[in-house]
Amino acid sequence: MRKNFGAKPFVYPQPVFIIGTYNADGTPNAMNAAWGGISEVKEITICVDSSHKTAENFVQRGAFTVSMATVDTLVACDYVGIASGNDTPDKIAKTGWHAVKSEFVDAPYFEELPMTLECRVISYDTDSCRLVGEIVNVSIDESVLNENGKLDIYKLQPITVETMSNEYYSVGEKVGDAFRSGLVLR
Repeated sequence: MRKNFGAKPFVYPQPVFIIGTYNADGTPNAMNAAWGGISEVKEITICVDSSHKTAENFVQRGAFTVSMATVDTLVACDYVGIASGNDTPDKIAKTGWHAVKSEFVDAPYFEELPMTLECRVISYDTDSCRLVGEIVNVSIDESVLNENGKLDIYKLQPITVETMSNEYYSVGEKVGDAFRSGLVLR
C-alpha cells in the first residue's frame, strides 16, 4: 500500500548545491540550495528565492558557480544555508573557504569544494524562483579524479539531502552500469 503526500519536491537523490556569487563590493558569497538539477545538456536549473543575497548577486553579475557539497565540507556547506548573506557579510570567512575567481564567468568558486560548474545566467524568474544557467565550464580538482582522469565519486564524496526529514546522506556504493546493466533484458 502507498501513502499519498500530494505535490512535494521529493526527488532522490537530491544534490546539495553551493551557489557562489560576488556581492556588489566584490566579496564572495555562497548559499546552500537543493532544489535543482541538469535541465539541458549545458544547462542547470535551480530554485532560488529572490529574497536571497545570492539572487541579487547573480542578477547583477550575470553569473554564478555551482559546487557539489561533500562529506568533508558538510558543516560549512550547511552553514552557508543557515546564514544569510543579507545579514552576515563575513559568512565565507567563517567557513574557512578560499575563494578563487573563475576564469570563465564573473563568480567565485571555492578551493575546498572540488567540483564546480561555472555558469552564465540565461534567465531568472522571480515569480517561480527559477534560475537557469548555461554551464560554460566544469572544473574538478585533480584530487578527486581517477587514474584515467575521470571523476571518482568515492573520492568526491558528494552529499544528498532527504527533504522530507531534512537529513544529509553520502552517496553509496556502485550497484550497476548506466545503459549497460539493462541489456540482459534484450
